Amino acid sequence: MKLVSELTLGKRLPDVIYLHRSALEYIADELSKFTYLIAKAGQIDDEHWNVVKYYRKDFRLSYLHYPLFFDDSYPALERSSTVDLRSTTKREMDYSKAENPPILHRKELFVHPDHPEYENFITLTQEGETAGLYENHKIIGFRDSWYRLINQSGYALVDGRLFRQAALQTGDQAQVDRHKTAIQRHSLSAPMKSLSKHGYLDGTFSVFDYGCGLGDDLCELEAHGIDVAGWDPAHRPDADIFSADIVNIGFVINVIEDREERIEALMRAYELAGKVLVISAMLASDSFIQRFRPYKDGVITSRNTFQKYYAQSELQAFIEQTLEENAIAIAPGIYYVFRDKLQEQSFLSNRQLRHHQWKQLTQRPVNSLSKMQVLIGQNTELCERFWQVCLELGRLPASDEFEGYANIVEVFGSSKRLFDVLNAGAASLDFELSKAMKKDDLIVYFALALFGKRKPYTRLADGLKRDVKALFGTYKEVQERARHALFEVSDVQKIYSACKTAYENLSASVMDEQHSLTIHRGFLEELPQILRIYVGCAVQLYGELDEVSLIKIHIQSGKVSLMVYDEFDESPLPLLLERIKIKMRDQDVDFFDYVDGYAPQPLYLKSKLIDSSFSYYEKQMSFDRRLQRLVPSIQGLLGPGNIELQRLLAEQGKVAKGYRFYSIKKTG
Repeated sequence: MKLVSELTLGKRLPDVIYLHRSALEYIADELSKFTYLIAKAGQIDDEHWNVVKYYRKDFRLSYLHYPLFFDDSYPALERSSTVDLRSTTKREMDYSKAENPPILHRKELFVHPDHPEYENFITLTQEGETAGLYENHKIIGFRDSWYRLINQSGYALVDGRLFRQAALQTGDQAQVDRHKTAIQRHSLSAPMKSLSKHGYLDGTFSVFDYGCGLGDDLCELEAHGIDVAGWDPAHRPDADIFSADIVNIGFVINVIEDREERIEALMRAYELAGKVLVISAMLASDSFIQRFRPYKDGVITSRNTFQKYYAQSELQAFIEQTLEENAIAIAPGIYYVFRDKLQEQSFLSNRQLRHHQWKQLTQRPVNSLSKMQVLIGQNTELCERFWQVCLELGRLPASDEFEGYANIVEVFGSSKRLFDVLNAGAASLDFELSKAMKKDDLIVYFALALFGKRKPYTRLADGLKRDVKALFGTYKEVQERARHALFEVSDVQKIYSACKTAYENLSASVMDEQHSLTIHRGFLEELPQILRIYVGCAVQLYGELDEVSLIKIHIQSGKVSLMVYDEFDESPLPLLLERIKIKMRDQDVDFFDYVDGYAPQPLYLKSKLIDSSFSYYEKQMSFDRRLQRLVPSIQGLLGPGNIELQRLLAEQGKVAKGYRFYSIKKTG
């Protein structure tokens, strides 16, 4: 593409050049003719493109359609058609119904300086530069992010032009109905469910709900015998405020319209927490926020309540800046902040532990140990439990780590004596594997601690102390190993090699050349150490993966995408509901839902991402083989939308229902 590299017109980026069609008459005649020729060969109608995207390194051309290029200051992309000149294939994308489409900036770069709109375009760009909107080019490529940035910078977009916003209403000018923010619940709130999932609602810990609303969570927890109390300024103003092991400030800070009061509430709740503070707030996209009337740094809803909607990274930053402590993402909009740092260590290290169903004892003692053999035979259940704990820990358990430790000492003299016998012969292979896995898990844990820039612990939890001493010798050694492992994550070649290894060794995965590796969430623990750290860094910014179906590791860009599908395990063609893009270099999380205003994209060839451990694997395999015979163009995970698929099947006289295809009568 020598002619492309010689272009002097156009918006120039490192790998691509954009040019409006009106400027094609000013470039080399050969390239101009070639551009129109490829469009014609690719059957791309003139009315379906007005901007061409030239790739400097690849043999590709993209034809983009911005219908309002001259009418809108920051026009939105409606459709794109990309032609691969090597494979002679065409890929089309329709953004016409997208809630948050890509947009253009700096339009003067797309046209020739003689164009009548050139000076107007320069004025628009200068307005944005004066407002400081172009300082971070990575966050302005989509309409919602652009509008949000304009609003946060104190400007408003009026008839396509930037104007400073008038001073927003003060607290004296608007009466907010805070009492209306409480809602009635018929099940535990999301933060309380997260506490239950992680074992904090087993009755061991006391709980205080700071801003408990109508008290539905309190009633449910009391019914389970949990020591719980709550206070709310509107609904329980006279209740006493207590300290507790766990304090929940659930969806409170987002309804306080005064920022200083918001900070005060968060700090007060933290002071009450003995072990952990749970903070949650509402998240929303820019397009959703724009439905409401702006007020201070939030909006006024139709119920005359205030809402400060956050982005995930924005909420984490607010918590950490206020409390000067690490905020651990549990789920979108939910964070834990631990006051008890030993509890924090246990929580984080348990996140990285892999749990396997280990084999039972594979080697009985030799004849010279016949007395021990008899004792083991007489205490089989006790020995099996002891061996399972050894395998889980990758070392000998301490007296407080095994419930039957006293019985072991009484029967066998010492735990070490029993361990040596059980670890003889073939069984030692199980233990060596468990030991290697535990070392791997600890390196992942400490590497993620470094990535999260968590403050160094003044002392380690007892269990971690024992792990470090038994498996690494010193704390310094494991820290060095973890630091080295974390640095390797930035090595694109090593990420690529690890993805290739994972693709070759996993029973199910999809690799897109050097671009990405896609796996089912269930195979995350089977990834090489460097990829577990890579994904772990991303998960620290997002939270738990409970609702996530697929994980895509982007090899080159330092990104991880999480995909949530509707009925992933029930449907042969599950529909994409949400995509979460985690940008580790920017420490940011973007949410894209595909519900309202979208025709959800089906996932094709799901059998490539599952294996025989899934009960429906065989019928999924059969469905995919049949689908490919009927629609040969489907070769990857993405393909035509539902409507287009039904049309293609109808051409073959078929319709898909569940995992089967049925014949239909052709009309006409």
